[in-house]
Amino acid sequence: MGRGEEAHKMLALALSRNPQRAPVLARLALLQLKRGFVYDGNQLLRRLIRIGDSSCLLPVLDIFQDEDRKLLQSHCHWQALAILKGTQEGAAIREAIAHLSFAILAAGGYAEDCLLTRARCYGHLGQMKTAIFDFNAVLKEDPRNVQALSGRGLVHLALRQQKEAVQDLISALKVEAGAVMPAILSLKPEARGLVTGWLLQHGRATLSELVATKDHPGEETLGDLLTMAKALTKICRAAQHHIFYTDVLMANGKHQEALKHLQEAFGHCPAEDFARARLAVLQLQSRNVAGAAAPLSALARRDEKDLAFLLNFVDTKQQQHLAQAAAQEGKVLMKGRDHQQALGYLSLAVLASRDSPRHLRRRAACLMHLRKYEKALKDMEKVLQGHGCNSPKTQAGDHCCQGFLLLALAREEAAVQQYMQALQLDEPLALGTITECPGRESLTKTFHKIAQHNFEKQRYEEAWKITDYGLKIDKSSELQKLKARLKREASSCSIH
Repeated sequence: MGRGEEAHKMLALALSRNPQRAPVLARLALLQLKRGFVYDGNQLLRRLIRIGDSSCLLPVLDIFQDEDRKLLQSHCHWQALAILKGTQEGAAIREAIAHLSFAILAAGGYAEDCLLTRARCYGHLGQMKTAIFDFNAVLKEDPRNVQALSGRGLVHLALRQQKEAVQDLISALKVEAGAVMPAILSLKPEARGLVTGWLLQHGRATLSELVATKDHPGEETLGDLLTMAKALTKICRAAQHHIFYTDVLMANGKHQEALKHLQEAFGHCPAEDFARARLAVLQLQSRNVAGAAAPLSALARRDEKDLAFLLNFVDTKQQQHLAQAAAQEGKVLMKGRDHQQALGYLSLAVLASRDSPRHLRRRAACLMHLRKYEKALKDMEKVLQGHGCNSPKTQAGDHCCQGFLLLALAREEAAVQQYMQALQLDEPLALGTITECPGRESLTKTFHKIAQHNFEKQRYEEAWKITDYGLKIDKSSELQKLKARLKREASSCSIH
């Protein structure tokens, strides 16, 4: 009715009778602000905060006009900011939250600036789920709100929710990278390192998939990756961030820009293997393949997965030349007994040739010299998988190699099976290989051990078969005795 003075007298009388009545305090605070008595209004609001009942504001706000509600919203928001500027203690932050809640109520339930500030306050107090609730309220109205996206991302970071944090921060970077970077830079070193690590890991995985499969980029395009990579180089000038940025430029077809960035970040002759390999790939068109093989082989010794990624930027013909040049250099180094250096070149040959059996065999031989039997075994398993078009002689040699590796790994039963297959395919070649390594006498002892084990388990047919092949290797007296026992004790079985 516009009769403010009468309302004030009645409220003051009611308050004198009961100083803790929240509905009276709320009405009187609003009236004092409307009358221009800011200090009095603020003191009344603080008393209302201490009581902890803000719900009584709702029916009062329905009575006041829009300009009055805006006045309350503005005052409470300003008061909250003043409190936060003065101190960051828990009690003060909780008081600021209360003022922000009043402001949000006065705005009808949605006030972007107040919601964002209140969400940060909740985050500071460790009330992460409540903070996410406020950020979600902003994003419901504006899905591209950078502050809400980055704020929610950092809350997920604090909760160690990697997937959600990365998703929000990438979305924010797409909208406005310049507004997100200060928030990340303001983090403590440990948290900043964690979030940049997560972003890099996600970006690497996405880029590798796009480059390897040649798929058309979906929602997360190469342009989005470029934005993220550029931001990472500004947040932290670590070598891995510059290398990732270079890779994204290469994937975008910006080879000259990639070369320029690489040279600016690392110099024209970088010492970092990852950078040298990329420089070699970018300059491959204007320099000989043999020159590119050296830095790429150095990368192969450190990270084959990264080398496989880089080879996606080299055309098929160049990859074939690379494989040939690397294989030749690896062969020379092996003759010189520099097996560690040779391994890098042979790995390059394997990757550039898409697992050519010829190069796999040579790398397996190199790995054997280095006593890396498990890795050598994996190479030979790939060779054996493609045996369909090989001659019996070649297959026999591969089975002998596999048998030797299994022996070195103390997997004797499997080794015996490989040697038996080799003898079946080409007996003269197999016997010649066995004579050189591991030696007939030594291998025969292994055959006897495995045959004896099968005999004791009453697997007579398998024991007979192993004994028979073992006697082809060497006329061992132990094997001959075992064969005689088999004839006596398993006469009812069809083993011969």
